[in-house]
Amino acid sequence: MTLVVPFDGSALAEAALVRASEFSTVLDEPVLAVSVVPQGDKHYARERGWIGPEEPFDQETVVGSLHEQVTALCPNADFRHVVVDRYARAGSVAKRVRRVAREADASMVFIGSENAGRMVTTVSSVGASVAADDAYDVVIVRHRSPTKIAKLRDASPHEASKSDFYRPE
Repeated sequence: MTLVVPFDGSALAEAALVRASEFSTVLDEPVLAVSVVPQGDKHYARERGWIGPEEPFDQETVVGSLHEQVTALCPNADFRHVVVDRYARAGSVAKRVRRVAREADASMVFIGSENAGRMVTTVSSVGASVAADDAYDVVIVRHRSPTKIAKLRDASPHEASKSDFYRPE
């Protein structure tokens, strides 16, 4: 069984990863962070802070940055990325996350979202769609606090990331 965290680099995704890491210690289950990256979509990447305003989209750089962010917060986490079409809808993104969760035999999925799982959700909410799957339990992280995220990042003895696989040269 695995604890899965959809990870887009946002503050709430970071908080969800930290919560999953804490649960991992207690439950003795591995953590898998999964990032879904639309191929070549620089607008999407800029909205999420993956690239700067004038920076060109580079898949390897984006994935490498997300991987480093994951290992900085949770050095023992595994990382997987999925590439979707540039114009993929939120439903396609959620479907990929659900597929990875099933493949990883997820016991729990930790979703960082302000609105996932509420009675009223938007049609395009990735978190709501992932939370609706009954193949695993869902933990919805709506608040970034407690503020252990910065403390974990600063106190981590792991200065280098777990793998050089995604590091651009």
